[in-house]
Amino acid sequence: MISIISRLCRRACFSCCGVSLLLFSISTRAQIPAESHQLLISINGSWEATSGQLYGYQRGNGGWEKKFTAIPVSLGRTGLAWGIGLHPAQAGLQKREGDGKAPAGIFRLGDAFGYASSIDTGLGYQPMTAQHYCIDIPASPLYNQTVDAGKVGTDAVKGSSEGMRRDIHYGDQQYRKGIFVAHNPENRPGAGSCIFMHLWEAPSIPTAGCTAMSEGHMDAVLQWLDATQQPIYIALPRAEYERLREDWALPSL
Repeated sequence: MISIISRLCRRACFSCCGVSLLLFSISTRAQIPAESHQLLISINGSWEATSGQLYGYQRGNGGWEKKFTAIPVSLGRTGLAWGIGLHPAQAGLQKREGDGKAPAGIFRLGDAFGYASSIDTGLGYQPMTAQHYCIDIPASPLYNQTVDAGKVGTDAVKGSSEGMRRDIHYGDQQYRKGIFVAHNPENRPGAGSCIFMHLWEAPSIPTAGCTAMSEGHMDAVLQWLDATQQPIYIALPRAEYERLREDWALPSL
């Protein structure tokens, strides 16, 4: 079994011991992990917008430095909603299974994946076969995990709509190159599953909840990302990004 979260850290928890004011202060803030030196930031115009721009930043001695100009991306067909990642829980609409929304927040990036036996990237790489599925059935014990049906059995993947070889199962190239996004790392049932960066179907076509881009831009992102830099993905509407930028210690766009 190949788990989406196999190399990703669990979120830290805080006990509540009568210091509610302090905990409230902590809970409103997010911190990019000190070991993370690469950021991909997706910004769109509103919670309902289905497209946006992707920026890349590298942490240097003087702080965050922009590394490439904005890349156009497609987002969820119904916009964004708060996901589960490294950020504290937020008030507002929450990402749910099948809602067509891309998750908003701060997330670790995992391995790259694709159809070829190898690709040019600084990330780890997982080649997909016709046996690989990402399980999007909330009641499944394998929910939000990418598995090999040859290992877990065909009954375990019945009903899943996420065959990872989309060229074989659905006749398209969208998963020919992609990156696992660690949304819902504890695999909470119904909180949203199988979130990736992948190739878009076309510039004007939104996704089921992922971040999609052209193959040329995906190649550039894959070549730039480096697993040793512990890369992070951030997705927010622009107004929300500006509201949270200081508290979350985010770079100026």
